[in-house]
Amino acid sequence: MPRVNSVTKLITQREYDSTLCRPLQKRLHVTSSLVARLGLEKELHGHTGCVNCLEWDSKGRKLASASDDFHVIIWDPFLYKCEQKFSTGHHGNIFSVKFMPDHHDDIIVTGAGDDEVRVHNLVCKETTRVCLCHGGRIKRLAIAPDSPDLFWSAAEDGIIRQFDLRVKHNCSKNEKNVLIDLNSYVGEHVEAKCLAINPLRSELIAVGASDPYIRIYDRRMISPIKEPSSNPNNSHPNEDNLPSGCVQYFVPGHVPCKRFFTAKEFSATYVTFGPNGKDLLVNLGNEHIYLFDINAKSRSLLLRNTNDNQELSDPLKGYCNGFTPAKGSLLFSRHKPQLPDHINALKLAGNALFEKELYTRSIRVYNEAIGEYPNSSVFYSNRAAAYMKRDWYGDTYAALRDCIVALSYDPNNVKAFFRLSRCLFELAWYAEAQASLNNFKQRFPNHAKTVACQALERDIATKLTKSEENSEKDSGEFDYAEISEKELEWRERANDYQLRFYGHCNTTTDIKEANFFGSDGQFIVAGSDDGSIFIWDRKTTNNIRILKGDSSIVNCLQPHPTYCLLATSGIEHVVRLWSPRPQDGHENDLEVKEKDEVALTNQRRMKADPFDVVLMSVGLVRPNEETEGGVTYNCRTS
Repeated sequence: MPRVNSVTKLITQREYDSTLCRPLQKRLHVTSSLVARLGLEKELHGHTGCVNCLEWDSKGRKLASASDDFHVIIWDPFLYKCEQKFSTGHHGNIFSVKFMPDHHDDIIVTGAGDDEVRVHNLVCKETTRVCLCHGGRIKRLAIAPDSPDLFWSAAEDGIIRQFDLRVKHNCSKNEKNVLIDLNSYVGEHVEAKCLAINPLRSELIAVGASDPYIRIYDRRMISPIKEPSSNPNNSHPNEDNLPSGCVQYFVPGHVPCKRFFTAKEFSATYVTFGPNGKDLLVNLGNEHIYLFDINAKSRSLLLRNTNDNQELSDPLKGYCNGFTPAKGSLLFSRHKPQLPDHINALKLAGNALFEKELYTRSIRVYNEAIGEYPNSSVFYSNRAAAYMKRDWYGDTYAALRDCIVALSYDPNNVKAFFRLSRCLFELAWYAEAQASLNNFKQRFPNHAKTVACQALERDIATKLTKSEENSEKDSGEFDYAEISEKELEWRERANDYQLRFYGHCNTTTDIKEANFFGSDGQFIVAGSDDGSIFIWDRKTTNNIRILKGDSSIVNCLQPHPTYCLLATSGIEHVVRLWSPRPQDGHENDLEVKEKDEVALTNQRRMKADPFDVVLMSVGLVRPNEETEGGVTYNCRTS
């Protein structure tokens, strides 16, 4: 539709052209101006326990909430009243609730900590089906818009099950409802934490587990099977129903390369597909939020094969093995286009913040500049420097990615080339760092004798010597004892992330959500352990709003399907509705102004030892606390 900025003109155009109705609704669903005015509209009271899950019906007329009190409430969100409250029959905390599609919102499904899945008829006010198949807590349910009688469950027994309301259910070992059994591939201690169905391609189901990998399976290639036997003396081998090509793995590229990454549990607490069907959003516990493009073949820059050997991806190999840029690239690098005045102003502002050691703020400015002018090498190189100085979880790997992009636009960017070598060193890829540095010295001999270059060379030599001394003692970073060959193969082919969103804290609960906000997924929302609601601009990845949403923790955030309306819940016993407030000059008391300081505190919480978290929760400050000015905080390094 035509790019018109006036809402009045858009509505006038709609009067003359009925085909503009849907595009207009999508365009005005959630806008920057509406997000800037977002505030608390109403609190819905009715539960007597933590509200663990929320779900809108397909039309957005009803809102379902479920709680530790074992009850589900159906709300009229516009009249703020409880339409129906009923006891589900569960005797464990309810973690998931879903409306079954095309059943007039009369059928809902619940999953709880009592290992049970229950189907309820709201008209008859009765539970019509109880499924006792799982051997662990039910953490998530999923439905497909085009399959009104099917639903799926993910439980901590490591199994994804498929249920069909048209078929009489029998909870027996012979029931063929096991779609995916992660135990057969990852080991018996794996837990399924979350799942989602692609809204545009319902054959694709995303699964998050108690490891950092997100799996997308093609259901068309999988036949449900009976529950595999856990008896080691079983004479019949368990059925393998997952062909090699039925799944694609996704993982942030730096996470598999963390030394001893099991020291903290990196597990997905929520996965969801974007409105376009190609975006996958993941809230990774003890880490950040990541957006993946499920259609892109974007391997990690740092690869590890089944023999635990390290291998560089193609984009990095050239920089470590005598990279020679194309003539066109050299020509481009000698004749850099002049930056527009407003873009150059952003560069100067970011550089000034960097010099003041305000790294998070400088990154925010560089993000904005890249969003408006994405083909400039200097912004990626400068942002890489800020990432390396800040050194939050994932920052060094993000800096490595930026160096690759910077060099693709300007192969003669000396700083980007040197920082690439430094990133490899910080990521403990010492031999590769040495090869990259040797290439750097050959390409830029005038810089080979600089203090920084010689210092890095000494650091690399020291680490390489220690690595050789400890190689015989090292038992390996990962334990592959229980992992199948198929699983290792799938992990090797895992794709890397496209965008990263940070600032919140996700360490305490394993049901913390992150969602797209807007018909085009132009904003990202998530809860946090500090009781805040975080809102990011997708294009720049900058955090644009923080709202106080709970006295303790915000777990659930579910956007309305057509209105700029957000439902949230957490540890408190209430459901909160958020919408744009009037422009009447009143201050929003729930607005958190110091966004960068809050993000720093949350990063400190994620890095801290458990005892440090207790100290922070009671307001005690460690004497060597980290600040934006660069003072170090005594904590576990990333």
